[in-house]
Amino acid sequence: MNARAIPPAALRDASAVELARVWIAEQGLHCSLKCGLYAEGDVETETAAWGIILADLAGHIADALSADGLGGEGALLDAIVESFNIEVSAPTSKRTRGPTSDAN
Repeated sequence: MNARAIPPAALRDASAVELARVWIAEQGLHCSLKCGLYAEGDVETETAAWGIILADLAGHIADALSADGLGGEGALLDAIVESFNIEVSAPTSKRTRGPTSDAN
């Protein structure tokens, strides 16, 4: 397995929660998600939180690509957002729902 390291802050914080794992396996994208953490009976709060999480993740990706010398952070983030919007509008693959767990 080529798993990523747990960030030091998550190891230090007893209240840390893992929200997502994303894998490329069997020629496809596979995810394990913890949804509902922010819902509190309000879908708008949950969806807003995931929008912020995805935007922050995109920023981290742009920062990492920039640190690897692949371009400026702003241009890279714009390219990620453009690709995201295209994929949302016209998905290149079909999502299938995997098993769920009460451990959410």
